[in-house]
Amino acid sequence: MSEIRENILRVMERIERAARRVGRDSGEINLVAVSKTVETSRIKEAIEAGVLILGENYLQEAQKKIEEIGRSVSWHFIGHLQSNKAKYAVHLFDMIHSLDSIHLAEELNRRASLAERVMRVFIEVKLSEEVTKFGTEEETALDLARRVIQLDHLSLEGLMTMPPYFEVQEMSRPYFVRLRGLRERMTKEGIPVKELSMGMSNDFEIAIEEGATYLRVGTAIFGARR
Repeated sequence: MSEIRENILRVMERIERAARRVGRDSGEINLVAVSKTVETSRIKEAIEAGVLILGENYLQEAQKKIEEIGRSVSWHFIGHLQSNKAKYAVHLFDMIHSLDSIHLAEELNRRASLAERVMRVFIEVKLSEEVTKFGTEEETALDLARRVIQLDHLSLEGLMTMPPYFEVQEMSRPYFVRLRGLRERMTKEGIPVKELSMGMSNDFEIAIEEGATYLRVGTAIFGARR
């Protein structure tokens, strides 16, 4: 058995155990294998081992991989997206996890309209103070969501966040609790937000306990970045 297959099986077992601890159905939790900088031969191994969703951070890199690997899997964009790249993103990806402004929403909607499709999106919410993190602020997320649901060619699927990296995964929990709370506030406002994209290799079990439905896992599958 290949190392990647073993890693995926181990991750799936951890997902199952974490879901069971809090009485959740692991079938409602989607694993996004983060494949940025990973060569296509190793990505193909992951697909053969059962990976259904790949997450990419860079448009040009993703385009080459999509051309080589094809669309037997779902491709998700999880990196920071500039509005001038929206025209490429709507053609390449099935879902975008990093919508962070009204300007980007309107440009994605315009480009999706021209492509005659509806783009599925997550609003990325910045809950940490790190300057390297992107996302709309928690205070502006509601206004952004209200605008997104007015746009005919965007479908608001959920919310995404990325806490700081902690050696102790329990320290990520408050960030996941805040994102879940924001989703609950949006629901009360009549904004249909179902999914939560949160949790990475170092903290995805805590994210599951707090309601994550999409996990973005790279290192635990492919190993450390080369």
